[in-house]
Amino acid sequence: MDSTFLAALIAATVTVGGWMANHALSARADLRRRQAEARLTHVENQLEQLYGPLLFLVEEGRSAFRDFCDTLGRHYVFAAGRPLSPEDQELWLFWVDHAFMPRNEAIQNLLSAKTHLIVGDRMPDSYLAFIDHYNSWRVSHLRWKEEGVPYSWRSKANWPNSFEAEVIESYGRLKDLQIQLAGLVRGVDA
Repeated sequence: MDSTFLAALIAATVTVGGWMANHALSARADLRRRQAEARLTHVENQLEQLYGPLLFLVEEGRSAFRDFCDTLGRHYVFAAGRPLSPEDQELWLFWVDHAFMPRNEAIQNLLSAKTHLIVGDRMPDSYLAFIDHYNSWRVSHLRWKEEGVPYSWRSKANWPNSFEAEVIESYGRLKDLQIQLAGLVRGVDA
């Protein structure tokens, strides 16, 4: 075999091999970028449609409850074994109808409409605790308003502080993931 031909054959083989390796690496990088883009889109939907609004409602609720307690002049609403005074009860029911119950309803609506965006593969226990809190209170309150059936002026299940904590934590993790994925999509190590 001619050495010139052999050199050309080796050069062609190396070139084709290099092209195939480059193509395979480029295809793999493109696949990772597309997967990162799809994941980024999902994370952005989670933030925009569920966790951003939930975080706002949770923070707004915290603020409203602090304002209500400031209005009462104490850091609690109900004391064990002591009913609300008629004035405190009237004030409480006003805040229930105009602040707390509508906000809880907005949270419940978000969770029921955007369940597919919840982080994880199942509904977190704290979210289920919120649903128990809301449903117990809503039904008792409606029976009182519509039928005059007295109740304790609150939910049978306490407000789940773990729900607030989980919403805040999930929002933070999603924001971090959004930044990381955006870097991958742009081809920048985040």
